[in-house]
Amino acid sequence: MVKPAILIVEDEPSQREILCYNLEAEGYEVLIAENGEEALLVVDEASPDIILLDWMMPLVSGIEVCRRLKLNRETREIPIIMLSARSEEVDKVRGLETGADDYMIKPYSVIELLARVRGQLRRTRAAAMGQKLRFEDIVLDAETFEVFRDNQPLKLGPTEFRLLSLFMEKPRRVWSRDQLLDRVWSRETDVETRTVDVHIGRLRKALCQNGGTDLLRTVRGAGYALG
Repeated sequence: MVKPAILIVEDEPSQREILCYNLEAEGYEVLIAENGEEALLVVDEASPDIILLDWMMPLVSGIEVCRRLKLNRETREIPIIMLSARSEEVDKVRGLETGADDYMIKPYSVIELLARVRGQLRRTRAAAMGQKLRFEDIVLDAETFEVFRDNQPLKLGPTEFRLLSLFMEKPRRVWSRDQLLDRVWSRETDVETRTVDVHIGRLRKALCQNGGTDLLRTVRGAGYALG
């Protein structure tokens, strides 16, 4: 199963370290950005599942990062939890009206933060929570690691299963080879971009093994999508 990727956007090293340690201990893939400008680049390159976003940062503020991401059709569905020392109600309202999906006041409880992260993932990452995913006539059971098409079981390798999980969580979204490497292989040092093409070919063959139509789409110069 593909690990949910969480982007921490925080300019305080001690806060980044605490968040990173606890999130990795929970089994998440952790991405780091030290300022708002870097955060926008990481989101574009890695497409995280959720963002923990500090309000007060150099270069580009958290509130501006949130605004830009929520205005962008490609990124507006990514849940954002705003982290801020601003405790006034007017500040919380401003953060939420800008598009933040949740708002936590510093200092916050790490246990509570993890619970809120899980809550956001339940809404957006069904496979990460062990649920069934469906697209057309394909059913993927993330808990039993089984895949069916037109009620017929399919044989998939572990990498192909992770690829399909990612595709089925966001049907029709185009993933570049680099993004797939980040999310499915976690950028293992000995994996090259052409490896993605090999496993896409295996997944395509597996999905069509009982005569089904090819639902994997190759987007020239961009990457791959399901549907």
